[in-house]
Amino acid sequence: MKDAKGDMPCCRVLLRGGQGEYEEKKSRFIATIRKCGSEEEAAAFIGEIRKKYWDARHNCYAFCIGPKGELTRCSDDGEPGGTAGRPMLEVLVRAGLRDAAVVVTRYFGGVLLGTGGLTRAYTRAVQEGLKNCVIGRMRDGFEVEIRTDYNGIGKILYLLEDMGLKPAESSYTDTVTLRLSVPAEDTEKLRERLVESTGGKVVFQKGRPVSYIDRQEGPDEEEGA
Repeated sequence: MKDAKGDMPCCRVLLRGGQGEYEEKKSRFIATIRKCGSEEEAAAFIGEIRKKYWDARHNCYAFCIGPKGELTRCSDDGEPGGTAGRPMLEVLVRAGLRDAAVVVTRYFGGVLLGTGGLTRAYTRAVQEGLKNCVIGRMRDGFEVEIRTDYNGIGKILYLLEDMGLKPAESSYTDTVTLRLSVPAEDTEKLRERLVESTGGKVVFQKGRPVSYIDRQEGPDEEEGA
């Protein structure tokens, strides 16, 4: 998927899981979401939730794992085919999420929902769960080191803030050194703007390519699921 600016493709990784619930005609749908970096971790998580909610009629699941989401699995766990696992997986994929697994537990309320109702309910349950997760936006970029004198640091910090960039490290000695990660598409633009704003009194060094988290989304709360 694309980022909020519509610029370069990015993905999102689950940093902290969460739980959400949706109710439809007295049936409870409890979505539990957790970070899983392998199929083995996802299988262990699914088994854990099935054990926890052993008395539920269904524990449907979906997961999307890998840098490109290359490993996906889903299960309807006894619900009509295509009404649970696939819609759950589609929520993860549409959100651009990687290394995430979700189990939606259903306690039957006595009223049949039909295929359309089930699809909507499982979709909504996952969406409610994601509201309580912490998600990081991944970007491809470069490590960058910036060196300048004390006269230029104010302009540089203002410029970085204007571009939505934040130094990861700062060193103040006889010169000022900043280290940060910069999106690949912004690296050359940053260099040009730094040279222009300081009148060339800056050393700009582009380092190795990196993938990094440049934004976190979600509630600021204690460790969840």
